[in-house]
Amino acid sequence: MTLRPIVQLDNPILRRRAIKVTSFGPEFQTLVDDMVETMLDAPGVGLAAPQVNVSQRLIVVRLPDDEESREEYGDQAGVLYAVVNPEIIKASKTRLDGVEACLSIPGWFGSVDRHEAVIITGLDRHGKPLRIKARGWQARVFQHEIDHLDGRLYIDIATDVWKAKDAEDDGEELTEAEEHARRSAD
Repeated sequence: MTLRPIVQLDNPILRRRAIKVTSFGPEFQTLVDDMVETMLDAPGVGLAAPQVNVSQRLIVVRLPDDEESREEYGDQAGVLYAVVNPEIIKASKTRLDGVEACLSIPGWFGSVDRHEAVIITGLDRHGKPLRIKARGWQARVFQHEIDHLDGRLYIDIATDVWKAKDAEDDGEELTEAEEHARRSAD
């Protein structure tokens, strides 16, 4: 497994619709492994293939496996998802505003309105069908990553975007939401 560079906002691949995956061979399996390693090293909770400069419809997602996450997400905490050609087939009417960050836009946060719950279909890394029901933060992460596959970034739909406070520079502390978003930037 290899760490791959995460592309930044100025890379045009982030603004293009990614191509549907049709081959699940060794090269693709290496991409999945590399993306997981890159996401965990970043550290992040999600990563889309365009973020590592690959125009394929592939995302990886893993919520933290700590006590707080286990209390909130139960057996979904720490579960690693590799989803190929993901689609949101159902979304709740209820929407929630939340703070998001992105590994491709370091140092920035945004307030984004997302569906509270979604159902996603797609394929696993070997091409077998899967279906995922996600709520809360997990639903937000999946929506954020799927947006990447369509060339959309959270800053495009945010109601507010702000630069992270650098606690070392100005002595101010991050808000709880900013700290949560920073720890789990996609």
